[in-house]
Amino acid sequence: MTDITKLARLLLVTTALVAVPSLAQTAQPTPPPEEEEFEDVEVVGPGAGGLAGEDIVVIGRSIPNTVRATPSVVSVLSQADISRTGEGDIAGALQRVSGLSLVGGKYVYVRGLGERYSSALLNGLPLPSPEPLKRVVPLDIFPTSVIASSVVQKSYSPNFPGEFGGGVINLTTRAVPEERFIEVGGSVGGNTVTTGQLGYTHYGSRTDWTGFDNGARDVPPELRGALRTGNRLIVGDDFDLQRMQTITASLLNAPTNLIQSNDTIPADMSVTFTAGDSWDIGEDRLGMIVSFGWKNGWETQGGLQQTAAGISLLENGELGLRGDQDYRFLSTENRIVVNGLFGLGYEFGEQKLRWTNVFVRDSLKESRIQSGLDEINVGNDNPVNRNFTSWIERQLFTTQLVGEFKFADWSVNARGTYAKSQRNAPYERFNSYVFSPEVNGYINDLTSNGSRSTIAFSDLQDEVYGGAIDVAYKLPTARPFVLSAGYAYTDNSRSAERRDFRYVVAGGAALPLAVAQTRPDYLLSAFNTFAYDVVLQEVSGAQGAARYDAGLTVHGVYGQVEAEFLDGLRFQGGVRYEDGSQFVAPFALFGQPALPRTQIDESYWLPGGTLTWNFAEDMQFRVAASQTLARPQFRELAPQSYRDTDTDRTAFGNQYLVDSKLTNFEGRFEWFFARDERIVLSGFYKKIDRPIETIAFDAGGTFATTYANAPRAELYGGEVEAVKYIYLDGATGLLQDRRILLIGNYTYSKSKIKVGESDTTINEAGAVIPASFVFTDGQPLTGQSEHVANAQIGLSSTEKLSEQTILLNYASSRVTQRGPLSTPDYVEKPGFQLDFVAREDIAIGKVPVELKFEARNITGTKYQEVQEFNGSKIDVNSYRRGTSISLGLTAKF
Repeated sequence: MTDITKLARLLLVTTALVAVPSLAQTAQPTPPPEEEEFEDVEVVGPGAGGLAGEDIVVIGRSIPNTVRATPSVVSVLSQADISRTGEGDIAGALQRVSGLSLVGGKYVYVRGLGERYSSALLNGLPLPSPEPLKRVVPLDIFPTSVIASSVVQKSYSPNFPGEFGGGVINLTTRAVPEERFIEVGGSVGGNTVTTGQLGYTHYGSRTDWTGFDNGARDVPPELRGALRTGNRLIVGDDFDLQRMQTITASLLNAPTNLIQSNDTIPADMSVTFTAGDSWDIGEDRLGMIVSFGWKNGWETQGGLQQTAAGISLLENGELGLRGDQDYRFLSTENRIVVNGLFGLGYEFGEQKLRWTNVFVRDSLKESRIQSGLDEINVGNDNPVNRNFTSWIERQLFTTQLVGEFKFADWSVNARGTYAKSQRNAPYERFNSYVFSPEVNGYINDLTSNGSRSTIAFSDLQDEVYGGAIDVAYKLPTARPFVLSAGYAYTDNSRSAERRDFRYVVAGGAALPLAVAQTRPDYLLSAFNTFAYDVVLQEVSGAQGAARYDAGLTVHGVYGQVEAEFLDGLRFQGGVRYEDGSQFVAPFALFGQPALPRTQIDESYWLPGGTLTWNFAEDMQFRVAASQTLARPQFRELAPQSYRDTDTDRTAFGNQYLVDSKLTNFEGRFEWFFARDERIVLSGFYKKIDRPIETIAFDAGGTFATTYANAPRAELYGGEVEAVKYIYLDGATGLLQDRRILLIGNYTYSKSKIKVGESDTTINEAGAVIPASFVFTDGQPLTGQSEHVANAQIGLSSTEKLSEQTILLNYASSRVTQRGPLSTPDYVEKPGFQLDFVAREDIAIGKVPVELKFEARNITGTKYQEVQEFNGSKIDVNSYRRGTSISLGLTAKF
């Protein structure tokens, strides 16, 4: 059955359900644009205000007014915008904003700069990351149901943290309501490649569907006690054979090790509940909001994973990429997301207190099988069959208290937060079998890279304590003039540990062929542990990541002025002094010599300013300039090996990395030719000193990645954005009382790494080498797409919720990492994605219900990451994504 046929069947029922309510619309006159109601946009955080001295909260009656009144260069995504995209997480919604692109499904790149050059705040406060390889938080963990709006500030102002390369993304959670409401919703969906098709799974535990393991995957007491001794787990003086057998047999085997095929992968499902109310207490007001969500989704990926051994003469007589590893793979991921929000708000006079608590748990269960050739690890052309299983739990909890106070011409904002993220990955299993012509079957004798079994346990804890205070004073002058100052403190600490083990036969004896041919759960069973001495042998520290602690403490103080010097001429600017102390301290295991500690203590003066000229009633021009920085991320500084779970590649940190410094310039023209309609043109230029880039190298026959500071880089480009409504006045039938929405944005950006003959860099071994050994002059920065475009064509009612929107997203090719062994860079080709979203208000009895229909990736664009040279191509990672269909409803009480 073709994808088109499957898609047609999925569409058959859902399109009918969406179309029926549209036919039932009643005829009402179209109000003129000036009488329309627009949604409030609330922005909580530093620098969200204007000349009135309200530097904490901006509430605009329409998006263009908010964009226009804000003294900096911003893009605003309101709750209406988020709902119109239909995206389930905020990362997906943000990719519709001009200048933003989504990489890896969770990291948002601003103007082509990687995630390291952007920061994410929640209600103006910092967040920890549950990712072991990143200090920035992945935005895919935030469901859109808990987010009210998002502001992307692209020009730096000193009231924001200094780590501001591409921009800062400030997410605002849903606020306390004005009146009581209850919403209960749910959805069901599927994908043409996944739902009802062949996929893989493993049992795990019986409560996996909830997103919470029932304890089955807890590290067994026998293993936990052995790890606490501080000795390497290996048969020897510290652990005799009998104890190692006991430890090995205590592991959960078949539920985490046996991959089972499933010919009918289930549909995706979700449930949401949101309620809020407010009460008058005398002249004061108390409000509360509660939200809960659960989502269970599936994704099957099937395609090619290949590597190149280098460039050589091919059979056709031309130079080309010579293949090395060549695997076909099929992987099924079951992702369960649980989220909750609890908020209290108290208003007395002009003063406001807000307490917000957010909980997100994102669990990923993967089962993957690869089959193909592996010349590096096997040494011959015998086929290899490999399987992987994993259960990864990412969790984030944050509690925030914000106070907003006004006293005549003074305003004070104080906010504090505690946040903790966790990542727990127990029982990451890998098994590799090599085809043996002698037995005409696959064997795993546990003796080589091609024929082996491994298991790993990892845990990460990341905490943030933060606080800030901003004070603003409005001078009693004829023209608006506001002075503001503030202080911010952030303490981010991390502890991460990964222990890797390999199964071996104690004493080096050979396994009987009948045993070596058994499936993984039989091969590694407790019976074989005692009968054939199959036991664990720890390889942590030598071949895997071990343990490290890390921390970053930042003190920031700023002063800022915002004033209108002449009619229509506004200026916002100031300077920030930021002192940062960052360290990464690897722990030596098993009594080995202490590993060096990395310490970076730097202080910076960071100026920034924006000048806005409102030269016509509906037009203005801005120019902005600033200096900012980007710090290395924790794991990039740890001099140990680890597996990047996003790319399935081994990576090494580089303890010799240094901070990157940026100089930023921007010019922007804004024309608000009608309410809610605008045209925006902008140009930008960034100069980066010592940018951090991902590079590849050959590590003993295995390709690995590490990091290095390039000498210099520059990024420049432009953006264009347009929003237009066309009112269909006089139309009848299905088009009566409707308007057409046209939104488009395009970003062109070009980046170049600058390498001179005398430039040097420091590699992961601490050697000072010519930068030209690692970087090529003129090559683009990793992660940067030269072209990014979005378009939305919508039809909506002016009388009720009834909108149908076609969404198109395009991103051109971008480098994911430098190629190893002088081979070309790894390049991802995102291409086009076409989506359709429809939302409709209907009534079931007396209960109003919002119906939502979504179709994603309608054209079936594939995922492609490749290397190409002289007509030859290596599919580093390529697979079909299919088309996704979902239908949801939300009842409102």
